[in-house]
Amino acid sequence: MTNDIDLHVGKRLRRRRRLLGLTQQQLAESVGIRFQQIQKYECGANRVSASRLFELAESLDVPVQYFYEGLSHRDEVDGEGHLAADVLSQKETVDLIRAYYRLGERPRKRLLELAKSLEPEEAANDAAA
Repeated sequence: MTNDIDLHVGKRLRRRRRLLGLTQQQLAESVGIRFQQIQKYECGANRVSASRLFELAESLDVPVQYFYEGLSHRDEVDGEGHLAADVLSQKETVDLIRAYYRLGERPRKRLLELAKSLEPEEAANDAAA
């Protein structure tokens, strides 16, 4: 049976793996398991043991707590403007972040200014307050 926490941990695992540009095979090899097990962790079909979570955290260069961040925040954007965990696990978001960091500093600043200028008026006013 799939548990909400297992699903959350799996999504966080997938997000971090993708952000690092790793395949399931590469991650699996780094912790000494088969890629099918990574698939099962990522979809929440299998629960990640404490020792395996520690190994995955080490391989992905994150603290173990990373996998639990955002558990209490389920909405896409909360009242304070924070993004929910699953927004960052979307392939489009990861592609955008990678493209952004391939740019030089000046183009990145210009792109950020452009994105901010496209915000709806009430969101821009809220951010300025």
